Amino acid sequence: MHEDFERCVRIVQAKDARFDGWFYCAVLTTRIYCRPSCPVVPPKRPNMSFYPSAAAAQQAGFRACKRCRPDASPGSPLWNERADLVARAMRLIADGVVDTEGVRGLAARLGYSVRQVERQVFAELGAGPLALARAQRAQTARILIETTALPMTELAQAAGFGSIRTFNDTVREVFALSPTELRQRAKVKPAAAGALVLRLPYRKPLCPDNLFGHLVATGVPGVEEWRDGAYRRTLRLPHGPGVVALRPEDGHIACRLSLADLRDLPAATSRCRRLLDLDADPVAVDDQLATDPLLAPLVAAAPGRRVPRTVDGAEFAVRAVLGQQVSTAAARTHAARLVVAHGEPVEDPEGGLTHLFPSPEALSSLDPETLAMPRSRRRTLLALVAALTDGLDLGAGSDWDATRAALTALPGFGPWTVESIAMRALGDPDAFLPTDLGIKYAAETLGLGGQAAVVARSAAWRPWRAYATQHLWATGDHAINRMPAA
Repeated sequence: MHEDFERCVRIVQAKDARFDGWFYCAVLTTRIYCRPSCPVVPPKRPNMSFYPSAAAAQQAGFRACKRCRPDASPGSPLWNERADLVARAMRLIADGVVDTEGVRGLAARLGYSVRQVERQVFAELGAGPLALARAQRAQTARILIETTALPMTELAQAAGFGSIRTFNDTVREVFALSPTELRQRAKVKPAAAGALVLRLPYRKPLCPDNLFGHLVATGVPGVEEWRDGAYRRTLRLPHGPGVVALRPEDGHIACRLSLADLRDLPAATSRCRRLLDLDADPVAVDDQLATDPLLAPLVAAAPGRRVPRTVDGAEFAVRAVLGQQVSTAAARTHAARLVVAHGEPVEDPEGGLTHLFPSPEALSSLDPETLAMPRSRRRTLLALVAALTDGLDLGAGSDWDATRAALTALPGFGPWTVESIAMRALGDPDAFLPTDLGIKYAAETLGLGGQAAVVARSAAWRPWRAYATQHLWATGDHAINRMPAA
């Protein structure tokens, strides 16, 4: 998009917030870059230049605007809509892989050479993986500066900088302020010790009903809960456990994080955004779905529905197997038993969370005879756990088609389980579950016809069939479609 100069100019002049994160507007006279919706008077056309990423603008010598804070824009929806190399790389960079494993680790996860990854990422983003990770570290540093009372030396290490000098130089270069000046300008008071309070932006509209209703209705006791109007859960992160509380607000999600290691802030933030599908472009999704006369009333009644996803692909896959052919309550019971027997205990002074969901490695030692489920499902669960411990990737950078094929090859994995994992864990916006009971009920209620007719009709909903599924599920009176009571 950033190469379409005239379109970008019109968007900036209209201050269209929908395109925040899609591209960045740099002002040649002031050497400042902004999000398209920046509230200041738009620059003159000859003074505008456009970049596909904040990192590209920074590399070109531009500083972040102090008014609109472009570094805090919602992420581009492209990275969650696509399954190509660049999209997979961007999801992994957001998850902190470059900081923890370097560019070589990123390339190894993607199955390409370092040179191929760097070349393709630079061609589309105007910056390589290291520069993109650096821009992310700068944003992490800003959050920690403004929301904690940490000494700058500790803060620099937590943000991923190798030295205090590099930290100081990067902050000055990106924000045109020293770390101390940034802290002095902050209007947010530091949270209680051990907690971070953030705002996770999203593109309006947002319908929180199915999003939070689904997460709470299917929540595993000890791992997830609804407390004081917020969805809370434990997080398994690269450097230790964490607890997050997420509450819907106007224009953002209030996010309160308690982390064992502050180096996990980028990964925790990225996973929370994926969980709530906050980088989606709801207008584009709703516009296409509304072209179907049967879906149009559903879209009009609840614009901005998101797809509730997961913070851990392996966890969701295990829970999907536990939920095969049983009620939501029974699936929660099975999962809760696994958590108590094999989960890692955590402390939660603010609520009732007790464990991390068991890792595949912890589940590899479970005794199948202790599972109160049919023998065939035990076999399916054990096969999944074995595949996960052998390297089956259900994370942000996984290849959707290859992962579908690998799951289908496992015993007991039919279309419903595979597509559920594709929708919730892999994040494929076109995943579809025509055999689901909720879809069958909706088809009957709306007069869509049988399964074959629904599949044929769904071709017009592509590539947003996962979102169509959320609207179809809403035709039933289920708890997963409603916000929990505060």
